[in-house]
Amino acid sequence: MNGSTAATDDSTPVLEAVGIGVRFGGVRALDGVSLALRPGEVCGLIGPNGAGKTTLFDALSGIRRPDEGRILLDGTDVTRRSPVWRARHGMRRTFQRQQLFGQLTVADNLVVAQEWRGGGGGLVADLLAAPTRRTYEKGRRERAAAVLRSCGLDGIGGAYAGALPVGQARMVELARAVAEPPRVLLLDEPASGMTDDEIGHLLSVIRYLSVEEGCAVLLVEHNVAFVMKLSARVVVLDLGRVLAEGTPAEVHADPKVREAYLGSVSGQSPARTVGPRGDSSGQECITPRDR
Repeated sequence: MNGSTAATDDSTPVLEAVGIGVRFGGVRALDGVSLALRPGEVCGLIGPNGAGKTTLFDALSGIRRPDEGRILLDGTDVTRRSPVWRARHGMRRTFQRQQLFGQLTVADNLVVAQEWRGGGGGLVADLLAAPTRRTYEKGRRERAAAVLRSCGLDGIGGAYAGALPVGQARMVELARAVAEPPRVLLLDEPASGMTDDEIGHLLSVIRYLSVEEGCAVLLVEHNVAFVMKLSARVVVLDLGRVLAEGTPAEVHADPKVREAYLGSVSGQSPARTVGPRGDSSGQECITPRDR
């Protein structure tokens, strides 16, 4: 599809899930799910509510250890590594619900994301405002300002994050995730609550991260028009299993996918998604049937 972002077919996967299984009691939330994500690739992950998308994100990011299977980062098995370890080695994610530090400014949210590296000298250097600490602080604030500019947020760096509208808060969360350049970015419904203009800018930012910085992006989003426009490849989950995988055009035309979402293989007009102002945005939206 025009505008989609893909990696070269011969590139080595930066992130792999191999036969992932997750159980909640007697319920199999994920059942043998495998996928590979290559540098510079944007891959869409779609499916009905309860399909296992967020559970897969939790397994990939280390929040939940899978009962079966392996997670590989740059070919290394990281299945037992913590979320902090994975984040520090280039795997970042956002959440369905914003996870900002509301009592900090927007700029400070991005500075905090870089603080894990420390500044040398420990607590004493902090208390005495040692030159090395001031140098590190200056560099981190310059990086935060540059990321905010690239995300269209340069005018709100001094605002408190907890007072932002939903669309801006989501962009700040994305900016914080890339405050240090990521290798892999897991985005969980990043366009939710955004206006059409904000969604357009979000698309541009994700495309820049993949094309210019070589970041691999796995995208969960109910705005299917957004997913199809941005992704080179789409994976469909249903009842914890991979239902289909292919290009956006292949997935959109797949009878199994249309049956899983629309309740009929053919003969139905696509549903319309409701825009952030309550009006129809004119974008096609796959609507999960009742289960």
